[in-house]
Amino acid sequence: MEEKQSSLLHKISKIISDFFNPLVSLIIFFISMSVNKYTWTESLLYFIPVLLMIIVPVVIWLVWNVKTGRYTNMDVSNRIQRKTLYIFIAVCVVTYLIFNYVQNGYIDLVMLFILILLFALQISNFFIKSSMHTAFNVFVAALFFTLDWKIGLLWLGIAILVGITRIILKRHTVKEVFMGAGIAFMVSFIYLYCNIQFQH
Repeated sequence: MEEKQSSLLHKISKIISDFFNPLVSLIIFFISMSVNKYTWTESLLYFIPVLLMIIVPVVIWLVWNVKTGRYTNMDVSNRIQRKTLYIFIAVCVVTYLIFNYVQNGYIDLVMLFILILLFALQISNFFIKSSMHTAFNVFVAALFFTLDWKIGLLWLGIAILVGITRIILKRHTVKEVFMGAGIAFMVSFIYLYCNIQFQH
């Protein structure tokens, strides 16, 4: 009976962890932001470059590296394997930031802070394999907070839940989950402060 319960817990944890992976969580935010702030045309003009320059290349990179055996899994749980993933995502984000600045004449604050979060996680990766799932969901909670504080709080609950699933699935230790959350809280605090400054 206990084994059935633990396997059910493992299955539920896997569903939650897989669904709320960094890419999906960010896509949900971008769609929500588009619906709240932009017209249909503006949404497409904003989202298509993000999709083509960041999301699609990262998904292709992950699938290709898993298929060729360079990465053990789509989560890229291995600390050494993670280094190339961080670099690749950072290159994609920088490419988008440059494109957006040239095209629209402003720095995309959300993407800039995603880049800062990636660098912080990369530095942390030299010492401890911080939970990327937890970190990005904490940051997404901060992003939602700028749209609606109630959704922000709800997403913070999701981030905590995701952190717990990472421990249950043995993808991360408690220390690694706290490290990811701690880094994200610092980056999120600076992001929210900058967001308030830019609005005034």
